[in-house]
Amino acid sequence: MLFSVFTIDSPDTADKRKAVHGEHVAHLKKANDFGVTITVGGPLMSDDGLNAIGSLMVLEAPDRASVEKFNRADPFHRDGVWGKVEIRRFDRKE
Repeated sequence: MLFSVFTIDSPDTADKRKAVHGEHVAHLKKANDFGVTITVGGPLMSDDGLNAIGSLMVLEAPDRASVEKFNRADPFHRDGVWGKVEIRRFDRKE
């Protein structure tokens, strides 16, 4: 199953995002440990392209619980970078 994970950063967390970015990337590299595969992902950017304002990922996972567990363990979630997180089932149309 595919799931989208759409996040918007909390206000005034740009410095925190930069501080934990390395941990976030290390976490993403361990997605398989959570039974999750990242099919696409990256930062959401401000309109001027200068600042990350959130994240978007499409994950393949056996169930929503696996995605939620993976997401909760992410340093951006754990350390409060993400203020809003939406996880939704995603059906790709070929």
